[in-house]
Amino acid sequence: METRALRYQFPPDLDQLVRDRMSSGRYASEDDLLRYALEALSEEEQDLSAVQDAIADLEAGELGAPLKEAFDSVLRRASQE
Repeated sequence: METRALRYQFPPDLDQLVRDRMSSGRYASEDDLLRYALEALSEEEQDLSAVQDAIADLEAGELGAPLKEAFDSVLRRASQE
């Protein structure tokens, strides 16, 4: 994987958030913290898109999947992560 330096100065409030998260010991490096944050953002965007699609389907008259089937699907996906 090719790496390149992104020289970016965080504003003080974001810099403090990074420092606070790093002090938790959960992340080995700022790179890991940023990677985790971007992956979480990506998942959130995918979830939002799925909800918007489901609402559009419902508004179009489609009933969608039964609730148990939907929960089972979510649980299967979560167990694979």
